[in-house]
Amino acid sequence: MSEPRPSDRHDASESDDTFAEIVDEATQRDPDLAVIEAGSRSLRTASGPVPDDEVPSRPADPEVDKALRAVEQELAGRWGETKLEPSVARIAALMDVLGEPQRAYPSIHITGTNGKTSTARMIEALLGAFDLRTGRYTSPHVQSITERISLDGAPMDPERFIETYQDIKPYVEMVDAQQPYRLSFFEVLTGMAYAAFADAPVDVAVVEVGMGGSWDATNVIDASVAVVTPISLDHTDRLGTTPAEIAGEKAGVIKQDATVILAQQPVDAAQVMLKKAVEVDATVAREGMEFGIVSREIAVGGQLLTLRGLGGEYEEIFLPLYGAHQAHNAAVALSAVEAFFGIGAEQPGSLDHDTIRRAFASVRSPGRLEVVRSSPTVVLDAAHNPAGARATADGLSEAFGFSRLIGVVGASDDKDVRGLLEAFEPIFAEVVITQNSTGRAMNADELAAIAVEVFGGDRVQVEPRLDDALEAAITLAEEEDEYAGAGVLVTGSVITVGEARLLLGRH
Repeated sequence: MSEPRPSDRHDASESDDTFAEIVDEATQRDPDLAVIEAGSRSLRTASGPVPDDEVPSRPADPEVDKALRAVEQELAGRWGETKLEPSVARIAALMDVLGEPQRAYPSIHITGTNGKTSTARMIEALLGAFDLRTGRYTSPHVQSITERISLDGAPMDPERFIETYQDIKPYVEMVDAQQPYRLSFFEVLTGMAYAAFADAPVDVAVVEVGMGGSWDATNVIDASVAVVTPISLDHTDRLGTTPAEIAGEKAGVIKQDATVILAQQPVDAAQVMLKKAVEVDATVAREGMEFGIVSREIAVGGQLLTLRGLGGEYEEIFLPLYGAHQAHNAAVALSAVEAFFGIGAEQPGSLDHDTIRRAFASVRSPGRLEVVRSSPTVVLDAAHNPAGARATADGLSEAFGFSRLIGVVGASDDKDVRGLLEAFEPIFAEVVITQNSTGRAMNADELAAIAVEVFGGDRVQVEPRLDDALEAAITLAEEEDEYAGAGVLVTGSVITVGEARLLLGRH
């Protein structure tokens, strides 16, 4: 890691005192790089404004861009995120030679099946509003690999990302030489995140697991707060075929004496989590019991919430995200931050309400029911499993008054694509089947064969190229005057959504 700047050097006890002061002040106040880039034919220009983008594009400096591509290429030469040898031995060895950077700051660890990234972004915003310096590690990325590691609420700039990689590269190679298998793509990125957070330094890290929990590369931290978002079936070949089996893996993030923030779960998954909490003397706060949603109403650009946290009710919270699932994520995020500050346990009272409102109003979650153009409205959502698709379908139906909705679906070949399509069948008038540009993409013809069984042949169109699929969907949405309120939803994969963002000019 780089040598600390003079301003970064400070006595450890001084840092602890400062952090304690921040915590005390906060609690005592009054009540997802896409591969596709060029060569696609132009899509119609959006006729309406869209919000400012928060996803980084390629570096403007050609030399920096070249260096970042070199890092990406080296990382791509390692095991990808879908090839795993379940073990934390390699990442633990890397942490050891790096001097255990993950122990230089407290952490909040997030697992679950759906909602992890949005919840992480909310937690990050809340902590930042209370003047804590944050580091956030999430996956996968929507467009740029640098999105995965954020400092102070913003993705690492390319130069710092490259520098961090070069700093740890010798240590990575040292560990590679000592292990039966080289560190994977995800393990190296995890090492980079933990090193960058220590080097910053951050006051708190918000860490999303890559997959599972117990053997996930992120699980070398001892987080004081463990967050479990809703568990459903996904990655069943690696995690288990029932919610209870999957919960058994994800429960590995619950550490001794931690606080567990438990979103609403299937009964068997909740039982597994509660049993693990008892084993390690962890305190559990359950959505619907110790915290939850008091009220929710649709608002322009999002929703207005009243949330019950561990320290009481927080009213008139505007959340600029769509869907009931995001409201549940907000309740979980709020309680996680309260638990981090000791609310409901060591500290009485609640967090400052105006600060909470300001933080939630600033939240963005790219690729999650995100409107990227209008006339017709095009919405992107990274739903990639049946549970996520059902939440997306409900949120879309609730927030948008589409008279006719066209789906553009490109999925990965290791997903329950039939379940995904069945979740969308009630809301799609027609669906355009496509594929993204990565090796993980399900062949468009194979996906279309399943889509025909779900939708019927007259509602399915196949366009293997994503740019052609977007063009076809927009044409279908515009083709008849009576459907002036038609819209397009692009979904099925984070990768598909990321590529669509680029094609539609969101970069």
